[in-house]
Amino acid sequence: MDKTVDEPPISAVLLEHCSFSQVVFDSVEKFYVPGGDVTCYYTFTQQFTPRRKDWIGIFKVGWKTTREYYTFMWVALPSDLNKESARQQEVQFKAYYLPKDDEHYQFCYVDQDGVVRGASIPFQFRAESEEDIVVVTTKGRVEEIDHHNQELLRENQELRDSCARLQQQHSDTQAELERKQEALEALQSISKKLEQKMEEQKACWETELLQLKEYNQKLSSENEKMESRVDQLQAQLSTQEKEMEELVLRDQDMTEQLQRLKNENSQLALCLTEQKEQQKKLEQTVEKMKQKETTARKKQQELTDENFDLSRKLSDNKIVSDVLKREKERLDRENNILKKENNRLMNYMGFQGDSLPHQMHSSDQGAGRQNPGLVYGNPYSGIQESSAPNPLAMKKCLICSSDFGDGVCDHILEQQQMQTHFLNCPICDEAFPAREKQIFEDHVFCHSL
Repeated sequence: MDKTVDEPPISAVLLEHCSFSQVVFDSVEKFYVPGGDVTCYYTFTQQFTPRRKDWIGIFKVGWKTTREYYTFMWVALPSDLNKESARQQEVQFKAYYLPKDDEHYQFCYVDQDGVVRGASIPFQFRAESEEDIVVVTTKGRVEEIDHHNQELLRENQELRDSCARLQQQHSDTQAELERKQEALEALQSISKKLEQKMEEQKACWETELLQLKEYNQKLSSENEKMESRVDQLQAQLSTQEKEMEELVLRDQDMTEQLQRLKNENSQLALCLTEQKEQQKKLEQTVEKMKQKETTARKKQQELTDENFDLSRKLSDNKIVSDVLKREKERLDRENNILKKENNRLMNYMGFQGDSLPHQMHSSDQGAGRQNPGLVYGNPYSGIQESSAPNPLAMKKCLICSSDFGDGVCDHILEQQQMQTHFLNCPICDEAFPAREKQIFEDHVFCHSL
């Protein structure tokens, strides 16, 4: 059995639920010689489309489900199924994967859903024996058998063509039946919807008819009420005619009163005009006051911003002052340490701090008496006269251990010049040029944030 890594897609679908007419196997032999590779030829029909996980397996005759395959090979997908040559495919089974017994087997095409789409005629893996060979003694009999075989092959081909046509017709009929079935289902659905709509419409009509009957009854009762109302209105009309005469008289009186009111209205209009002019002046005054208030607010905001800037600068200066104080304290501590170290070194060299100037002066005078042309005297005469070392001659730098005569080492001078031209951050020791003092102060201020 094939021991490949990827297992093929299989299914528990029984044999009677499979379709064997969508893939046709060609040129299948009755016997395949054991120990040799076997090539399987197959053709796709028009109603079948291969997919990526389809496979061809060798099954022992009598199988029930696709789980019972002996070995399998993946199907190669053709590039273009519209070509006739692309529908004729082949796959080769290697000899070491094939069965070793002489049972009857057959090729089966299985799609990626685990359903069989085609099966071949049975065959065996054994050499053709003498029992399978028919010996013909006469030439005429041979010709007759050849002629008969040709006719059988022709009939077989015709039957295959007829079978393919019938399969095509069956597939076309099946597709047409499916289309008609879908159309019928669609018509049935539309019919159900129309019946439901008609029932709803019928219910609406019955409801509207009942409403119309009720409305007609209401109109009849309202008509009776209107007739009685007309009688009442006629009586009211006669009464209103009398009232109209009285109103005409009142109208005359009202006309006179209206004339008087018009005169008063003209006087009020003059007063209103004067009040509008006064109101306009007041609005102008208010607008000027608003402008002054806006100017005062801007000035106040500027003063507030300036006060905030001064506060921030004061805070910055305070921080810088605190930092410089801490730096001064650190330098004082270092200076005290250096003084202690200097005194320790002087004591180690055999001199006291107070007697050093006097000894240096005496040594200078002695050196001047020995040789006035040498600053430090004759170095060879000191060996003969005294074995005590000269403290100035043995003075060395504590950092680089180099000798110096004037009390100052070159790299110390350089360091003093660097401190003069650069500003060092007391927190992270970053150096800034002396001309960038504002940047140095901003950098120190950032450490306090």
